[in-house]
Amino acid sequence: MPRILVCDDEPLISLMLQEWLTELDCETVGPASSVQTALTLIENTPPDAAILDLSLGGEDSYSVAMDLRSRHIPFAFATGYADKALDTAFKGELVVAKPFDFEAIKSLLGKLLDSKAGSGTGAIGS
Repeated sequence: MPRILVCDDEPLISLMLQEWLTELDCETVGPASSVQTALTLIENTPPDAAILDLSLGGEDSYSVAMDLRSRHIPFAFATGYADKALDTAFKGELVVAKPFDFEAIKSLLGKLLDSKAGSGTGAIGS
């Protein structure tokens, strides 16, 4: 069962993502509502992929993305901001626009898990 880190400072969005991940036969790591919590979870419970809210209260999630990148763990940003708002170091990364729906997350997870070559995580449930 693929393990997905959910990093979002909005409890309702985190809860919705957890429910959807369960429907997609994934295990939720977190949710993390801060950069420090996310980094601790990555260290202690490495995920297979991650969905990162770009803006976590007063901080951005770029340091979390850098940590994931260094560990070769695929991730995507979830944001209500336009793609152009991404730091140039992350221009090529996957982005899902808020508000998103179940089908958008299902598609996103397929891309994230497909990019984790050789991980043995398998296909996402339907």
